[in-house]
Amino acid sequence: MDNRHITDQQQVLADMARSGPQNRQETSALISPGGGIRTWAVKIKSHVDRNVYAVCAVMIGETGSIPVEFGEQVEATNLAESFLGQGTLSPGIYAVLHRLGEKNVFYALP
Repeated sequence: MDNRHITDQQQVLADMARSGPQNRQETSALISPGGGIRTWAVKIKSHVDRNVYAVCAVMIGETGSIPVEFGEQVEATNLAESFLGQGTLSPGIYAVLHRLGEKNVFYALP
């Protein structure tokens, strides 16, 4: 390991120590054999607030069959809509949900 890399790590640690725990925001994804970012199909059940919706996981079956809902509803953020305005997606729309850190996110155009 070269001295520049060690110096960069020390600078990052010093910055984190100065900023305090309330300003720390970390996101990570596991990249290894058998690991990965969790992703599944969901159906929008209702609008919660702004660009946040209640969604339920669905199992995609044979061609021409209706997806079957399973599990409990969770809240997820639609990245295709503004974080400041009210969301406009209708219940019943399907999307692909990604679990990133502690957040559920999806991208569905209104």
